[in-house]
This record gives sequence, C-alpha cells and structure tokens, in this order.
Amino acid sequence: MTATLPAFLSPEIWLRQIFAARAATDGGIVRRQVRDVERIVGRARFEAELRHRGYRAVENAGQFVIFCNRAPVRLIE
Repeated sequence: MTATLPAFLSPEIWLRQIFAARAATDGGIVRRQVRDVERIVGRARFEAELRHRGYRAVENAGQFVIFCNRAPVRLIE
C-alpha cells in the first residue's frame, strides 16, 4: 500500500530542504533513512540529484550518508 504524500513532502521540496540544511550548505554531511528517500523521491531520482550536484553518498544499515561536497571519499575498513 502506497500512502499519498502531503504537498509539503513533494519530492522537489524534500530534496530542496535536504540540500538547504546548514550542514549541506557548509559542505558537510547529512544523512537520511533509505526508506524515506525511496518513499518520497525514489532511489533513481535521488542518485541523479547527487550526480547533478557532484556529491557522493554511502548506504549502510538503512541510512544514506550524503557528503555535500566534491571531495573524494575514502572507505576505511
């Protein structure tokens, strides 16, 4: 069952709010739950927005960690 989203949660507004967050505008990191991204904007659109902005993200334990800058990301294991 897919719930209808209220207007304040439109994909455009939701994406705008993520990338307008202070951490994002300062070139920092924001995180969002995978299920919210998939429900509100969809994975494909989210990934397209990351590519458009030149940002990277990682997925772990049901969370997307979004690096709001163009610096390289190095995974430390």
